[in-house]
Amino acid sequence: MKRPGKKVATDRSFVVALSRGLDVLRAFHPNDGLLGNQELAARTNLPKPTISRLTYTLTKLGYLTPVPRFEKYQLAPSAMALGYAALANLGVRHLSEPYREALMRETGGAVAVGGRDRHSMIYFGQSRTGLLGVQLDVGSHVPIATTAMGRAYIWALPDDERASLLRELRDHYGNRWPKMRDGIERAGEMLAHRGFTISAGEWQDDVHAVGVPLKLSDGTGPYAFNCGAPAFRFTEDRLVNDIGPRLVTMVRNIETALGGAVPQSKKTQNKKPKAGGRVARLAEGIR
Repeated sequence: MKRPGKKVATDRSFVVALSRGLDVLRAFHPNDGLLGNQELAARTNLPKPTISRLTYTLTKLGYLTPVPRFEKYQLAPSAMALGYAALANLGVRHLSEPYREALMRETGGAVAVGGRDRHSMIYFGQSRTGLLGVQLDVGSHVPIATTAMGRAYIWALPDDERASLLRELRDHYGNRWPKMRDGIERAGEMLAHRGFTISAGEWQDDVHAVGVPLKLSDGTGPYAFNCGAPAFRFTEDRLVNDIGPRLVTMVRNIETALGGAVPQSKKTQNKKPKAGGRVARLAEGIR
């Protein structure tokens, strides 16, 4: 986990201590159980003495529960309540549930909705059967750069925000970035042509999925949906000709139900990106 950059750290309105405290809470991942100061220091890149003060403070505030026997901590109910409160305020999660359930039954795939969490997408709504090999649930993280959901989110951003995120991803992934960048570029072209993105074995070898962004007119989001399954169930041909169009229809119906649909003219819908167009120019700006 990155510490605040120099520019942020010198911003007089930015509270570094608060940022570090939140980084400690974010260091706890699903199924982690207990974490000690040494593990927290490694995950946050903060000095161990700083971690000791932060865990003491968070314990006093009720966000961490100490387990003296192991000299470790676990998230307390107060910390978890923050997440549940956020989920309760996400109307898209509740409204989309019947749509997700219907698509799950139609396709046999897992259908999820998520939002950005730094360099990942976090699931806040998930519909799946127990028969699927993809065992992700609410709170699970998947990478932005290599998943269908993440790529759909990237291309839903305004140009300046997308360029900023892509630079972050370039710096984060280093020499792995060129291959990821190529996948993101292909996703942008496919989204422009077909309205969805795909990831066929680029995140996990045996997982295939499609992704569609959700844009709302109230200033929230954007969010993204995906529909995925083991590769033997969702072949690339089926992703492109069946699952993708179904997911696009589902998301457009959700946008309409939320009052956030943005009408597109046939000219805009049929416009095809050209080589050296916006996708290429953006890519050149982040090489």
